[in-house]
Amino acid sequence: MSLQYIIDGYNVIRHPHFYFPKKIKDPRLALVECIRANRLCGSPKNKIVIVFDGNPNVSGRNKINSEVDVVFTKNETADEHIKRLIESEANPKNTVVVSDDKEIKFFVKSVGGLSMGVEEFINHKEKLNRARSKDAEALGLKPELNYSQIHKINQELKKVWLK
Repeated sequence: MSLQYIIDGYNVIRHPHFYFPKKIKDPRLALVECIRANRLCGSPKNKIVIVFDGNPNVSGRNKINSEVDVVFTKNETADEHIKRLIESEANPKNTVVVSDDKEIKFFVKSVGGLSMGVEEFINHKEKLNRARSKDAEALGLKPELNYSQIHKINQELKKVWLK
């Protein structure tokens, strides 16, 4: 069962925890790249729709790449468009809406969909990695060491072996 993610684009871009490399000039393109590169929506089978208010001031393409649909709402707000998208879903429980807008979150829950705050979405990958690490430990697999752990082990080994 794949999910559909509907993302309020400007809500994410304007969030203080959203960071993108300055080499990408357009923050909208940076958002698409961030989602794609970090797999913030999980499986590549999940459908991703990013909704922006207004008109595109660049090429006007609605498909930036095959994985992400980008929608510019033109004469309606992104919130109105997101509501229409979630209402038109045959099975809204398989839809995750990413927004910090309380009205949108309430609406999504009222029709049986799932909502996720922007900060939760941005930090979603870290949570997935922690969960995978716990699963690996439960299976008896050795988790990766971070830099400070490696440094501490090296210091202890130097004391023992290089007297």
